[in-house]
Amino acid sequence: MSAGGAFGGNRGLRPVPPEKGVFPLDHMHLCDVEKKEYLNCLKSAGHKSEQCRHLSRKYLECRMEKNLMAKQDMSELGFGKNFDAETKLEEKVEGTIEK
Repeated sequence: MSAGGAFGGNRGLRPVPPEKGVFPLDHMHLCDVEKKEYLNCLKSAGHKSEQCRHLSRKYLECRMEKNLMAKQDMSELGFGKNFDAETKLEEKVEGTIEK
């Protein structure tokens, strides 16, 4: 007989939260506006996240400001120096297309 619990889980071991993740949850909905903007962008972009990176950054910055995640340099989260230049170029292209 195996030593695992129901559904293959280990009994007696305490779960460990991820080092980086979504903890704590936004129970007070402090960053709902940013989250909804990002999710709407994903939906309209066919779930291509690279087109919504600027909103992803905005959401993460909100979470850091509201102490919903540890404050980190954005370059550690995949938003390097090139990100700002790419964002400005994308905004310029989008503005041209909308006109």
